[in-house]
Amino acid sequence: MTVHVVDDRIEVRCPEVHPNARMSFSFQRTLRVPDDDTMYDLPPGLGGLQVKESGQDDDGVTHFAMPMWQSEACWINFDAGYPFLVTMSSGTINVLTGEPWSPVPDFEAEDYLEVPDQPWLDGFTAEKGTVRQFVAAPLGADYTAEEQLSSEPARGGIQVAVYPMLASKYSELDHLPTIICFSLPPNDAMGLGAGGSIRQAVATPVVPHESWDLEHGRRFTIDIVNSAVWQQLTGSEPASVPLSAADYTRFGMPWFAWYDELVVAREGAASLRGVRTVADVDAGADEPILPENESFEKPVPVYVS
Repeated sequence: MTVHVVDDRIEVRCPEVHPNARMSFSFQRTLRVPDDDTMYDLPPGLGGLQVKESGQDDDGVTHFAMPMWQSEACWINFDAGYPFLVTMSSGTINVLTGEPWSPVPDFEAEDYLEVPDQPWLDGFTAEKGTVRQFVAAPLGADYTAEEQLSSEPARGGIQVAVYPMLASKYSELDHLPTIICFSLPPNDAMGLGAGGSIRQAVATPVVPHESWDLEHGRRFTIDIVNSAVWQQLTGSEPASVPLSAADYTRFGMPWFAWYDELVVAREGAASLRGVRTVADVDAGADEPILPENESFEKPVPVYVS
């Protein structure tokens, strides 16, 4: 199995399993929705975040660097024409369960996603039909979900492990939906905090456990870096600071709602429901990090399926 960057997408290929066994991850810049007890529809993608391979650690895990502005939000897009199982963390915490992350899936806990049935993910699975938006935050002040839920030293970033479906099981499918290293100094590393609420159903796994090829997996890490580290690494500046959600809406641009009657939404994780949001932590901080948290009148969403 190989993993590398193609046009700011992290692309995974597993030709030893099947010629079609490939998928890609892209991290989309987006609007940070207000954390104001309102349920918002899906914010748009504002272009992909830049990604650069930065080496391997002592365990042979490939690392990628990705620049984000402090308090910037993102969502993760999965593009696959072959079924993959994906486990994902925010630092050391599973983004679906709030429990310690393991690269090996826990089928009983359902701590993984099935792609392409799950086409994207906007945040931590807090409640059924609701996620708390992924928001970049510095380590060291309990802004991140990882720091609030783990007693271990925070590592920040995102860890991913992927496994293809067994070729024998893939050949039995009637159809498949198509969905169009370096270490950071602690003061420079960033993780993901919980932002405002977004209406999103995270699909419950339905594929039989024995269908996944756990012998052909690959693990990698995305280190979230600030603009200074990115410029030192690449010699170029990251993209400009994104618009606020309120400004975007005032310009009359669309929001989205995903409708899929076949999706059975999973229950949220109690531990993630209890995580203080970035705005909650910011309210008591000596040096707040949120530039604004302005509420606005919700527009009528554009429905996608």
